Amino acid sequence: MDTGSLALLIPLAPFLIAGLAIWTKHQRRMVELQAEATAEKAAQYASHSRELEERVRVLERIITDGGYDTALQIEALRDQRAVEEGAAGEREKTVN
Repeated sequence: MDTGSLALLIPLAPFLIAGLAIWTKHQRRMVELQAEATAEKAAQYASHSRELEERVRVLERIITDGGYDTALQIEALRDQRAVEEGAAGEREKTVN
């Protein structure tokens, strides 16, 4: 390196360091946002998993309990679910 190149790089050093600091801060923020999105997805998967587990428990109960008519129980559950979904839809309409 000659003196002319070094003389050019010395005044540019603060700008390069500032650019590196900004880039590093941006990268850190991107990682934080990605971690938040991952946490939200994990919570959604956990919620969905709980719902599926509950449905499986109901089905196991229906299958193992031979004292009742299975078709009637399934229809009762469908009716109950329709009522719950209707109530949830009405709540969403009042909130929006």
